[in-house]
Amino acid sequence: MIVFNQKSIEVLKQWLEIRKYYRNSLGNEFLFPDAFKNNISRQTIYKDLKKLAIELQIDEKKISPHSIRHSFATHLLNRGADLRSLQKMLGHSDISTTEIYTHVRQDRLLGLVKDSHPLKFFFKIKDFKDA
Repeated sequence: MIVFNQKSIEVLKQWLEIRKYYRNSLGNEFLFPDAFKNNISRQTIYKDLKKLAIELQIDEKKISPHSIRHSFATHLLNRGADLRSLQKMLGHSDISTTEIYTHVRQDRLLGLVKDSHPLKFFFKIKDFKDA
């Protein structure tokens, strides 16, 4: 299953118009073609992402397809997505694989308690870590 919002659909339609050039000039039928009539490889995506990070003056060691996937999952979970839905979106067969993202949510919740709890002035952050 692939989740798209309206903006994603619009961008995909624009890409399909651009892609016609590749299909017509190279005979490539893939959605994301390379110059050799193949589908673009994960290695190419990795290298392009690193190159883009350098151009944008972002630490390329912190950017990877996996880090983007992890950020996607973490943001969804932190904004209320349930674990089963996240499991489906990530394509995990076992829910325990998806549960690795819950530690990030616990850290976020710890911060919320630290910042928002009515008794926050009486507790230190270490008091909440063992709870």
